[in-house]
Amino acid sequence: VCVVSLVGFVMLCISYQPDEKTCVQFTVKLMYFLLSAVALVLCVVAVAFAAHHYLQMTKFTCDTVLESCQCKLDTVDPLSRTFVYQDAADCSSVTSMLSLYLILQMVLNLLAALVCLSACFIMWKHRYQVFYVGARFYPLTTTECQQHKV
Repeated sequence: VCVVSLVGFVMLCISYQPDEKTCVQFTVKLMYFLLSAVALVLCVVAVAFAAHHYLQMTKFTCDTVLESCQCKLDTVDPLSRTFVYQDAADCSSVTSMLSLYLILQMVLNLLAALVCLSACFIMWKHRYQVFYVGARFYPLTTTECQQHKV
């Protein structure tokens, strides 16, 4: 997302030519569109991973063992993955802070994905869906050069 914003600033510095008559302008616009699309996909994947980890955290069972917090996904399964948080005496504060961080990460990545989607939409609409507004149709009128037959 940061690279997309830097390319956007470069695009603002290039003098605008109608219909992309310069190679530099076309290259920067293409790079901006492609990077926005890649950033959109990466932000959506980041939201999905944060949501997955948040759902896993809601199923944790945590116990305090020797100045650390040990959380398990399934307490019955002996091969279940154990997450150990060192120097955490209170497990409830660790899990509440991590869930808050994951929710914040989901919201911020979703916001970044919406910004990248709008950038892709604006670039696509500007290039391929141009609607001409204000075209007038003049009725056929007789000109002064035309002579009338009587």
